[in-house]
Amino acid sequence: MHTRAITATGRARKFHSLMLLGPALVAGVAYLDPGNVAANVTAGARYGYLLIWVVICANLVAWLIQYLSAKLGVVTGKSLPQLCGERIGSRAGRIAYWIQAEGVAMATDLAEVIGGAVALWLLFEVPLLVGGLITGGVSLVLLVVQSRRGPRAFERVIIGLLAVIVLGFSWGVVVAPPDAAGLVGGLVPRFEGTDSVLLAVSVLGATIMPHAIYAHSSLARDRFRDRDGLSTPTLLRATRIDVSVAMVIAGSVNLAMMLLAAANLPGVVGTDTIEGAHAALGASLGPVVATLFAVGLLASGLASTSVGAYAGAEIMHGLLRVDVPLLTRRLVTLIPALVVLAIGVDPTLALVLSQVVLSFGIPFALIPLVRFTADRRLMGQHVNRLWTTIAGSLAAAALTALNGVLLWLVVTGA
Repeated sequence: MHTRAITATGRARKFHSLMLLGPALVAGVAYLDPGNVAANVTAGARYGYLLIWVVICANLVAWLIQYLSAKLGVVTGKSLPQLCGERIGSRAGRIAYWIQAEGVAMATDLAEVIGGAVALWLLFEVPLLVGGLITGGVSLVLLVVQSRRGPRAFERVIIGLLAVIVLGFSWGVVVAPPDAAGLVGGLVPRFEGTDSVLLAVSVLGATIMPHAIYAHSSLARDRFRDRDGLSTPTLLRATRIDVSVAMVIAGSVNLAMMLLAAANLPGVVGTDTIEGAHAALGASLGPVVATLFAVGLLASGLASTSVGAYAGAEIMHGLLRVDVPLLTRRLVTLIPALVVLAIGVDPTLALVLSQVVLSFGIPFALIPLVRFTADRRLMGQHVNRLWTTIAGSLAAAALTALNGVLLWLVVTGA
């Protein structure tokens, strides 16, 4: 009888932990946005299995970063932008910090809206500009759901779209498995010229995204605002599980994108663009794989632009301490993407370059995150352990250095 009671209690705890999952899965959508598709497909098409190691390393670093972000929100009850706004003493400093963060948010929206527009073109031949408007409109509806129905309803919608993304981008690898030897060879860190470094940074920018760092602290804060008697250690334990599940999903799908391109697209003309990759997949693997790829791209655009807009609103609120109406906020970040679509810039090039812009915003989000979570006065008994702070500091330094190398290569044309 006693054993049955213990078993029942254990099951109840596991069920309760599952019910606490969600914020990381929503933030994790940022790791599967159209920028990821462009960066990973382009890398696989141009260099085969060469940059697989970048995807894996980026995902491992992302686990630590996203956990620290969520922990900050759970322990302090405040988001990263809020704490930055409180710690930056001058209004001019807050505005300067907001400008770079807002630039990151716009680059994020650029990738996501363009991705949704391209998907609508591939599926229904909707003009790109109209597709961009539709994508922006749907994201506004999802944000209204979040503001009126609460975080749980928003999570359910985004997680549903996440399931579509996983199926859309992974099915092709099931149909056409990658070369095992090539996959193993891709685990060895190396580059092949300036362009491969550019793509590596693009993959990093698509995987470790500043707005996901800002958003996750806010999502965790909102979700666990009413703790229902749960202790902070319990919430942090559930958060670790949440982040682990989200990063396994994101890492697997990102890897699947690159493997799909590496196995099926090298040497095929035009496959370094999303439209060309879609056509080539249809020609080599059939219309089902190509259609699922386009559906995954559409779900990616719709889900990630909603999360990006949520992050942008939190950035503005936390740093400038002002609330902006959803429609105004949505229009401000939508305009750059619509301009790019209207003037006819190559969508895949815009997506890849947007990820490079995102990578330059990483230090501005990551350095304060590591500093805050290592502050005992702020975090109390949940302050980072020494090895966690060291790992976070090394990640921030490495990412900043890689961005510096990229800038030098681009400026000098090396």
